[in-house]
Amino acid sequence: MQATSEPYDYVIVGAGPAGCLLANRLSQNPAHRVLLLEAGGLDNYPWIHIPVGYLYCIGNPRTDWCFKTEAEPGLNGRSLNYPRGKVLGGSSSINGMIYMRGQAHDYDDWAAQGNVGWGWKEVLPLFKRSENHYAGDSAMHGAGGEWRVEPQRLSWGILDAFRQAAAQTGIESIDDFNGGDNEGCSYFQVNQRRGVRWNASKAFLRPIAQRKNLTVLTGVEASRIEFENGRASAVVAHVQQCEQHLRARREIILCCGAIGSPTLLQRSGIGPRPLLEKLGIGVRHELPGVGSNLQDHLQLRLIYQISNGKTLNQMVGSLWGKINMGLRYAINRSGPLAMAPSQLGAFARSDPEQRSANLEYHVQPLSLERFGEPLHSFATFTASVCNLRPLSRGTVEIRSALVDEPPSICPNYLSHEADLHVAADAIRLTRRIVAAPALASFQPVEYLPGANLQSEEQLRQAASSIGTTIFHPVGTCKMGQGSDAVVDERLRVRGISGLRVVDASIMPTIVSGNTCSPTLMIAEKAAEMILADGAAIRAG
Repeated sequence: MQATSEPYDYVIVGAGPAGCLLANRLSQNPAHRVLLLEAGGLDNYPWIHIPVGYLYCIGNPRTDWCFKTEAEPGLNGRSLNYPRGKVLGGSSSINGMIYMRGQAHDYDDWAAQGNVGWGWKEVLPLFKRSENHYAGDSAMHGAGGEWRVEPQRLSWGILDAFRQAAAQTGIESIDDFNGGDNEGCSYFQVNQRRGVRWNASKAFLRPIAQRKNLTVLTGVEASRIEFENGRASAVVAHVQQCEQHLRARREIILCCGAIGSPTLLQRSGIGPRPLLEKLGIGVRHELPGVGSNLQDHLQLRLIYQISNGKTLNQMVGSLWGKINMGLRYAINRSGPLAMAPSQLGAFARSDPEQRSANLEYHVQPLSLERFGEPLHSFATFTASVCNLRPLSRGTVEIRSALVDEPPSICPNYLSHEADLHVAADAIRLTRRIVAAPALASFQPVEYLPGANLQSEEQLRQAASSIGTTIFHPVGTCKMGQGSDAVVDERLRVRGISGLRVVDASIMPTIVSGNTCSPTLMIAEKAAEMILADGAAIRAG
């Protein structure tokens, strides 16, 4: 559709999970004219929808921003690929499809920091509202929403054995990670419908495509925000190679994610004064916290070679295996092509002093050196483990005012002493699980990082060598009350009228799990607040 010169009521920038849900909710009222902008293209690439196709979407400029971090001192100077979805549906089109809320503590901590209304009791109904859970409505799950949640469609003998080994190590088997306390081991529930990826575009946009008051534009990247009398008034973007000023009568809402939202604010003159002045950008409004407080889950990928067992490595390595995989998926949407990147999960404590599980495992019947490379030719499984509540903090900063220059991303992984200690403990716990009797018949041998590494210092160094992102950046437009806060508890940018941020960047602290569905919850709550504020203005 063509954008018009007439102002919209709401201009939403970014059609990831938050943007798609907000477009749905705000356009329910036919009196609201809503514009949704997406820098990427349509989600019509076949590999988006075949679950295992994430391997072909990550690192692909058709679907991924293809960001890279700066050289990370905590990772022995390595620079990491930093995938972010650049397509309709955003990162929900390229992620691991895991349905995860985190822990009740996460949200109660947000509320304790002064963010009224963000405790677990307040957010649980919002999770349920958008949920379409396979088991139906219950105290913990909803069935009337758009966000489809289903069980995995296959299991693996090696993963079943790992689950038994976890139980033998004290990590009990559970049925559901999403009741507020996710400690235990289970197969992940996933955002799929009958073996096909269920992204935010399918969930929230396709059912409302007929709404005449909603305009969705793809291939449109916002360059900056304009202001009138201290109020955000328009988004400047190129639409079909022409610069347009897309005006908003009520609000501009940034849903560009933990990388995109702070960089758009910075290009618009909102952010830390030293950075803006260094780049020659006029300081519209000084907010030191824009782009700071970056948090991410760093995964340590421990790989074990096995002697007796079937893994995806062998199946992909043979012609008949590939044919069989294709046939199974074509016939009934099952088999390895239907599998999420990680099937089995576990949440555990790195030491007994932790108040709740602070480690998350993603266990996979496969291995590879790094994303984008072929699977190993020998039989393996990977036990990836991440620190759920890292204390290291990083930054996202623009390099110039040019929209096409990638930002500087510095996560500062393992820069905090406590994170190094947890990483070493995580490797030790993984080894205890793998040494449990349930896995003995598979004769596991540690391929990475190597069983010879035993001391605290060696394990810390191993974490620096094998650590990589699990793609959960948050926190760069922090919600809160202090001088480092970017938005208030209603997600309004401090000091600027008519401008909100609604995405994972507003998280004060990272949730104890995967971040896609918490982002949808944030958008669900934002929709309530936006509509309530609009009604109050009209009434006043």
